[in-house]
Amino acid sequence: MALETWLLYCGAALIVILIPGPLSLLMIGNTLNYGLRRSLPGFLGGVSASICLLSASALGLGALLLASERLFSVLKILGALYLFYLAWQSWRESRRAARPLAAEEQPVNPGFRVLFWKAFGLGASNPKDILFFAAFLPQFLSAERSLAGQLLILIATWVVLDLVCKLFYGLSARGAASFLRAGRGQVWFNRISAGLFGGAGAAALLSR
Repeated sequence: MALETWLLYCGAALIVILIPGPLSLLMIGNTLNYGLRRSLPGFLGGVSASICLLSASALGLGALLLASERLFSVLKILGALYLFYLAWQSWRESRRAARPLAAEEQPVNPGFRVLFWKAFGLGASNPKDILFFAAFLPQFLSAERSLAGQLLILIATWVVLDLVCKLFYGLSARGAASFLRAGRGQVWFNRISAGLFGGAGAAALLSR
């Protein structure tokens, strides 16, 4: 792959990745609720979902989704239901943060698997991402070079940029944690998150 093509891909990928979405919101919420170090499994889960979506696009699943409206609709509904579930969880977190903890009550931090699969499920639940990757990746492929080698470079580059951007959101959230935790900042953040997750789920159901 030519260096100028790779640099162009990096620039385009960064723009796409930095656009805030439900997964970025989840990373920020995890950092605020559990701390940056305990939230690392969520970052890994989100990046793993990107690897799966990119690989699925490279294997032709994007073309299959375009050809099968029923399959696309089923995946879209499942993704929307998962967003509604996250909205409910965020609202529950806001209610928990709104009341003082009893003397014998301790906050519960989710384990590695819970955070990992929660982020992975959110990242992999949108079939439109597969369609996007299926349309995005071919723009940077050359028919004169090895397809497998080029795809490997593009996927590895996306993974590194994706992880860096997610850590950026987490570090930003950690920097603002003291401000958000003061007063009712964390409560309102979780309530806003619940509304955004619910709105994203409704938009996914209503989209064509």
